[in-house]
Amino acid sequence: MNTLGMKTLFAKEVRRFMRVPGQTVLSPLISTTLYFIVFGYSLANRVHEVEGVPYLPFIVPGLVFLGIANNAFLNSSSSLFITKIQGTVVDLLVAPLGPGELMAGFIGGAMVRGLAVGGLTWAVAALFTGFSLAHAGVALYFLLISSYVFSVLGLLAAVWAEKFEQINFFPTFVMMPLTFLGGVFYSVRELPTPWNHVSLFNPMVYMVEGLRYGMLGRSIFPPVTGGLILLGLAGVATALAYGALRSGYKMKA
Repeated sequence: MNTLGMKTLFAKEVRRFMRVPGQTVLSPLISTTLYFIVFGYSLANRVHEVEGVPYLPFIVPGLVFLGIANNAFLNSSSSLFITKIQGTVVDLLVAPLGPGELMAGFIGGAMVRGLAVGGLTWAVAALFTGFSLAHAGVALYFLLISSYVFSVLGLLAAVWAEKFEQINFFPTFVMMPLTFLGGVFYSVRELPTPWNHVSLFNPMVYMVEGLRYGMLGRSIFPPVTGGLILLGLAGVATALAYGALRSGYKMKA
């Protein structure tokens, strides 16, 4: 394994988004904070509790998840796609870096950005609701696996896309609908039939509920169930990304 090359690529990915912290960290932090203020304070007077939890603390795990998912995906997808557009992806393919090392560099940098935004969102929310951490190990697991899954999905989107419009397809037409149907601002058990059953096939529900259990100690699903589902999703996404990078799919001239 080319450990030095992998570390260099990882450091490059972190420096890339840290050069413009206002755009990559501060901007999404402000957006999720506005979600908290607008949705939280506009609905808190009408919805006092959800699943036995006051409404403002209830939405915090979902907003942390939003920060992680969006930024992890955007970092890995934009970074690899830009190298394709500029033609510099050839330099990566001829470098002494295997597909696993390329994945580790890109995914590691994307996870750092996603977790940084998620952590800052959590810190800002704590100013309004107080800090709560019921199960540290569970919370850490779902923080890490959520950031990992969306980092890998970002790589897959970048490999598949040939135009900037295609990069935006996944976050606009897949991530956003699944996110707002994922129980961020409400409990999926409150949805009418059949949507409460359809939501069970939405993996984001398990990510949000897993974080909610880790932070608040409440969840409508056993965290083990969600953890296993997400582990399977991570495995499938990893295999697809590894195969695409190994074959040079849509990257070799």
